Amino acid sequence: MLVQPIKSSTQSAHVVVLGNEKGGSGKSTTALHVAVALMKAGQRVATIDLDSRQQSFTHYIENRRAWAQRARFNLELPTHYCVPRSDTNSVEANEANEFNSFSKAIAAIEHTHDVVVIDSPGNDTYLMRLAHSMADTLVTPLNDSFVDFDVLATLDPTDFSVTGESHYAQMVREARRQRRLVDGRNTDWIVVRNRLSTLGSRNKKLVGEGIAALGKRMGFRTVDGFAERVVYREFFPRGLTAFDDLDEATLGTRPNMSHLTAREEVIALLNALHLPMSENGKRRAAARAEWYSVMDQPLQVHDLLA
Repeated sequence: MLVQPIKSSTQSAHVVVLGNEKGGSGKSTTALHVAVALMKAGQRVATIDLDSRQQSFTHYIENRRAWAQRARFNLELPTHYCVPRSDTNSVEANEANEFNSFSKAIAAIEHTHDVVVIDSPGNDTYLMRLAHSMADTLVTPLNDSFVDFDVLATLDPTDFSVTGESHYAQMVREARRQRRLVDGRNTDWIVVRNRLSTLGSRNKKLVGEGIAALGKRMGFRTVDGFAERVVYREFFPRGLTAFDDLDEATLGTRPNMSHLTAREEVIALLNALHLPMSENGKRRAAARAEWYSVMDQPLQVHDLLA
């Protein structure tokens, strides 16, 4: 089976896949926040970018590496791979080349890292489907609108009730079925509602009801993700996340309450994902007691603005 390279041992890394066929849903932003949070928790993290065309995840990590070197900051960096795109005239040859590159990356990290975070492309490709069938945890960021909800379900135009599953949801159903056939394990699927409005609205309520109804039907969990905040876009050029030490030197400006709120909502998201932590990783993180206290206790303003 194609998924065997990463599941050849019970000691293989936990695979987290960020997937959605809609672009602009926050996959790369969520992926790096997950990776950095796990590294700060002492986990050995590898990352793979399957979107060889846009490479947003790769550029995010490259920006982080470049800024750390230029500003002489100690920013955590994962072991990163970007699967190159194959452009031969044969579809079969392209898929074979890309699969070989992906397999080599997996083979290099599956037994030396605790977690592998994979950012998949925003379109239906061979590697995208393969990654979904490998996922231990599948995270689907979804902008909180009916336009984006269309990737998951069809709706009744009168009462907005769910009437069926859309293309992406059907693909995930099949990928999870394949995963169960391979090793009997279930993929934990979490739909993350991004770009949430801070104000209540009819649209927000109806979208929430639709996602909840589909979640019962498809067997996924729903959690709140990132609100519409400028700070997330400001993080990208320097490769920063809400978990980093945010001060005037790292940001280029004095942190404000928006940075604090962003960190709080990202912490809530990470807690809701229930990702496993290896015991070795926990021991490696013993010196990071401050980080654990942040994860376990509400943040105070002075924690970020000091």
